[in-house]
Amino acid sequence: MKLGLGMVVCIGLIAVASTAFADENLFGYVKGSETLPKGAWELYEVATLRTDKGQGEYKAWNSETEVEYGVTDSLTMMGAFSLQGIDTKGLVIDGYLPKDESYGLKASGVEGSLKYNFLSPAKDVIGLSGLLGLDHSWLDPHSGQDKSSTSLDISFLFQKYFLEGQLIWVGNTGVEGTYAVRGEVTDLPADFEWTTNPEVELELKLGTGLSYRFAPEWFIGLETLYEAEHETEVGRERWSIFAGPSLHYGGSKWWTTVTWMPQLAGGGEEYADQKDSNLHLIEKTKQEFRVKVGFNF
Repeated sequence: MKLGLGMVVCIGLIAVASTAFADENLFGYVKGSETLPKGAWELYEVATLRTDKGQGEYKAWNSETEVEYGVTDSLTMMGAFSLQGIDTKGLVIDGYLPKDESYGLKASGVEGSLKYNFLSPAKDVIGLSGLLGLDHSWLDPHSGQDKSSTSLDISFLFQKYFLEGQLIWVGNTGVEGTYAVRGEVTDLPADFEWTTNPEVELELKLGTGLSYRFAPEWFIGLETLYEAEHETEVGRERWSIFAGPSLHYGGSKWWTTVTWMPQLAGGGEEYADQKDSNLHLIEKTKQEFRVKVGFNF
């Protein structure tokens, strides 16, 4: 029996997707639409360093341990546990960064999500998945202070193969709603703003990336991420654009991805005497570095 060229290409893409790209993270931040096969498990660690606010010293470490399970070939569920460490000195931002803070990694939050694949990038013109995530944290990732925060994330993930899977494009769009309450901070100056009233924010997130296989099991990619936070009283309060390269290795049992994401542009609120007026540095930093390591079972 002879197979047409289109059928051969389709079979090849399905084989590539099932062995190499089944929910494997080619990028550090943007996500693909592939899901795990039914009954498959994946364990991975995500370590992120955020550094440099333009003045003083600022370093924050985030660690996330995630477990994924393929409920069906189209549905993947995930649970995660987060740690956070921070070291700030010489920079106080009214309303956001109340004082110097320093501590090592400690528990900071938990997360759960469901990812459902509607269209397969190997079988259809373009891949499409929906992601629903619920996150709860008890430490502010920016100041390091106590902060109870609950977020609901709804995203759509697109993915397409080119050159028989050698070039891969992904695109993400989503919104995240957050309800948060800050903890009390003592010994603050009388004129320092530190509200403990409940806060509600809505964040728009857009991301895209291209990854190219330049050698067996090795990919190099470029990704970019736009985020904008909106509040009821002020509309768009802040926004930022990050972009940078990713290097990915994917073996049969494990994979790793290394990403550098500098902030290219940003706007909105600025702290007093901020020198970089083209960046958002109140809740973001100039640089982010991320390493992911995953194991397939």
